Amino acid sequence: MGYKLKTSKQAETLLLEIERSENLNIYTLVKLAISLSIHYGTLSDDDMKTDTKGREFNRPTVTGDFDSLYKCLVEQSINCHLSDDEFFPHYIKAHIDRGVFLLDQERRYAKDLLVHLSDLEKAI
Repeated sequence: MGYKLKTSKQAETLLLEIERSENLNIYTLVKLAISLSIHYGTLSDDDMKTDTKGREFNRPTVTGDFDSLYKCLVEQSINCHLSDDEFFPHYIKAHIDRGVFLLDQERRYAKDLLVHLSDLEKAI
C-alpha cells in the first residue's frame, strides 16, 4: 500500500502560488483541490498521466482521519471499487493535480476564494 505521492511540477508551482496569495495552508489547499476535482467529474486519461516532479505528500497528511470517506467519494465518482494501491497514490494524485489547476482557475475569478467555493454548489 502506498503512503506517499508526488504531485506534478505544475501542481506544486500552483499550490505555492495559491498558498501565498490566499494565505491558506498547503494541506488545506490539497483537500480543497481533491474536493473540487471530484466535484468536477470523471478523470480523463491525461489527468492520470502527469509527472511526479513536484511536492511529496504522505497519505496521513492528505486524507488523515477521513481516508475511508475520501476513498468512498473517489469510488462513487468512478462507480467502481478501487484497491488501496489504486486509490492512493494514483487516483488521489490525479485529483490533486487536476484539482489544483481548477482551484487556480476559481481563484482568478474570485474576490474571496473560500466564499466563492462555498457558493459554487449553489450556482450549479
